[in-house]
Amino acid sequence: MTFAGRTIAELAALPLTDLAGLPHDGTETARVLTEDLDARIAPVVELGLGYLSLDRATPTLSAGELQRLRLATQLRSGLFGVVYVLDEPSAGLHPADTEALITVLERLKAAGNSVFVVEHHLEVVRGADWLVDVGPGAGEHGGRVLYSGPVAGLAPVADSATARYLFARPPGPARAVREPRGWLTLGPVTRHNLRGVTAAFPLGAFTAVTGVSGSGKSTLVGEFTEEPEAVGRLVRVDQKPIGRTPRSNLATYTGLFDVVRKVFAATDEARARGYGVGRFSFNVAGGRCETCQGEGFVSVELLFLPSTYAPCPDCGGARYNPETLQVAYRGRNIAEVLDLTVEGAAGFFADVPAAARSLGTLLDVGLGYVRLGQPATELSGGEAQRIKLASELQRGRRAHTLYLLDEPTTGLHPADVEVLMNRLQGLVDAGHTVVVVEHDMTVVAAADWVVDLGPGGGDRGGRVVAAGTPAEVARTEGSATAAHLARALSGAAGP
Repeated sequence: MTFAGRTIAELAALPLTDLAGLPHDGTETARVLTEDLDARIAPVVELGLGYLSLDRATPTLSAGELQRLRLATQLRSGLFGVVYVLDEPSAGLHPADTEALITVLERLKAAGNSVFVVEHHLEVVRGADWLVDVGPGAGEHGGRVLYSGPVAGLAPVADSATARYLFARPPGPARAVREPRGWLTLGPVTRHNLRGVTAAFPLGAFTAVTGVSGSGKSTLVGEFTEEPEAVGRLVRVDQKPIGRTPRSNLATYTGLFDVVRKVFAATDEARARGYGVGRFSFNVAGGRCETCQGEGFVSVELLFLPSTYAPCPDCGGARYNPETLQVAYRGRNIAEVLDLTVEGAAGFFADVPAAARSLGTLLDVGLGYVRLGQPATELSGGEAQRIKLASELQRGRRAHTLYLLDEPTTGLHPADVEVLMNRLQGLVDAGHTVVVVEHDMTVVAAADWVVDLGPGGGDRGGRVVAAGTPAEVARTEGSATAAHLARALSGAAGP
């Protein structure tokens, strides 16, 4: 059984761009069905997902791809009077794809709906009718509305970190492109949509790999599977969770929790009671609350509804039993210390070298607002990636290291991007090599070398369109990145 000369399995494996407009046998039934199919595919392609196929497994889709697919279904619904709330819909999007996203959001609004967007991408913010800016900082330094009104009205708000980036700024001082200490050649790579692709990466430099969604960026960088001979170590910093249970948190992942427990075990009160380091762990019996097994919450079974969670009735979410909580260090018990933010803990443990070093690297990557005991399940992919980077940085300088990061700026405000970039550039200044897959053109403009894949996504991508310095790539014809990179290099208003 075939349609347009293909079996159902072959049709399901086609990219949506190829599936649209398939010829039919001329019957009325076939015409109606293909027109309906094309109408369903059109909004998905418009949102930059034309490289996906019908048989693509849902677990392999990124959060941004899933959100855009849900948005595409709403475009076809024809509803009006609906309030749409989107959380960073531009995450993981190339600037060219973001332009299509803005068009779709405008169409939803024009159809009589209200659209609320939590967003860091400046082009999306500029396209809004109303802007609510919250700050001025993160965590305990934020939480208040600095401005609410038309976008242009934010310009004079001195406390706004957003205003400093939203309106055109003169370009910063040009940074000299680093001279490579050597070259690392990857390939030929044949995988997914890459067909015999070879790319060269400079050593001792900062390289950005760019291209529209689905062009093969992550596939290419993913081919670094073992330490190349030219470098001493290979470190991959991805956005996978640092843990899949609430027992895992920032403090346990970075090793900071071991230091904290040793500090408490060394207090006079702990020694007098005979408490060792294990007493201050919420993962083993002894010091933890046995009602919740050290989790801080209990499952509540609801009739005909999914189970929910509530704070433990005995410890109130503290995770420890009363005897353990009676031991204090500088006026705080172990639960209160875990409730500190990284910034607060940095001051609290300023004279504890092992803790200060770990906390300092977390501050360097812009995580000062995260609580030490914040469960891993509550952290975003971007936060998890920066925690991994901080954990690696605190190990101290080692042999020449190749750092691979996949979209490290996802979910970051431009001010946080600046902080992260200073740290990454510091790694390169120290003699290491950094390769990032990135869509933020301010990051790409600050790179020493750019490898641009494309020109499109899926089967329309998978080849190196341009490779060179940012200025050279910005002049490349046929590159979807070039125009946006040129705008970033000139310092004009742009993403």
